[in-house]
Amino acid sequence: MAGKPRNIADIRADYMLAELTEATVGNDPIAFFDQWFIEADTAGITEVNAMTLATVDAHHSPHARIVLLKGVDERGFSFFTNYASAKGVEIGGNEHVALLFFWKELERQVRIEGTIAKLPEAESDEYFASRPVGSRIGAWASPQSEEITDRSVLDEHYARYEKAFASGDVPRPPHWGGYVVTPQRMEFWQGRPSRMHDRIVFSLENGVWGRSRLAP
Repeated sequence: MAGKPRNIADIRADYMLAELTEATVGNDPIAFFDQWFIEADTAGITEVNAMTLATVDAHHSPHARIVLLKGVDERGFSFFTNYASAKGVEIGGNEHVALLFFWKELERQVRIEGTIAKLPEAESDEYFASRPVGSRIGAWASPQSEEITDRSVLDEHYARYEKAFASGDVPRPPHWGGYVVTPQRMEFWQGRPSRMHDRIVFSLENGVWGRSRLAP
């Protein structure tokens, strides 16, 4: 028999691991993100590249879900998905999105706000070809975000495409590919004792990153 649940309001933890200073973050938020990402990966954080993607639909309602970061460069933050999914439709109607990374083991989070665009098809082809065969077949088999009657629909679709691509040559579906989020604002958050957290934010103005500190 399950025990009595804890009082949610009583769940709390104090953050003691590190501090965040202007000297530490420097003047390039992409470079500092790379540093934090390496530290998180080295710490063995599971799904270190998992990030929350927030979009807005045609009725101005926000939606959020976890996607996986697949690349960071001077353009921004890249991931891959189904263009016809709910998030793909929302992106098509509003290019403004937000990303959130939370690495609780290091008491850190990174907030990113910016605009999103599709990656070049050649990049989507290259990444798709690197995926396991099963995942490539799944990209064809799943009508992502559409309502289905039961699980058997997916199983039937998968079996059909598995047979069609029995040779192992699975091309990228036209409805599947990559996006890149170009950041306009990036905030680095480091947990501190007594909820007096460090928050340093970068904002892009006329191609130049400005930096400031926010109260927690």
